Amino acid sequence: MLSKKTKYGIKALTYLANRIENCPVQISEISKSENISHKFLESILLTLRKAGVLGSKKGKGGGYYLLKPALEIKMTDVIRALEGPIAMVPCVSLNFYEKCDDCPDENACSVHKLMIQVRDNTLHVLRNTTLADLNAS
Repeated sequence: MLSKKTKYGIKALTYLANRIENCPVQISEISKSENISHKFLESILLTLRKAGVLGSKKGKGGGYYLLKPALEIKMTDVIRALEGPIAMVPCVSLNFYEKCDDCPDENACSVHKLMIQVRDNTLHVLRNTTLADLNAS
């Protein structure tokens, strides 16, 4: 299930992508427009800044802005920054692999086989969807 953090992060990024100019936008403007708690949004945007998706400017006229064009921001990058691993179980994760304690043989595990299909299909959608594709304008 997608967390509120990720849902709100995508909504905030979409808001920034819908702007005609890529000028810094204050958190309060995004918060009000997208109905997201200011404090929670501040934490989300900071995470996205640390992940290299957003830049920020302090002071008068400051705020957050996209570091790259929306067409270059893939949903895999956004989801991993905010949510962590995309895979539902660690034994099929490409970037965060861990063997399951309760599974003696991954190759014979029916859950493992199913989750590989889920991971692959999810990755296909997220890799082929950019922030520009979500643009509501």
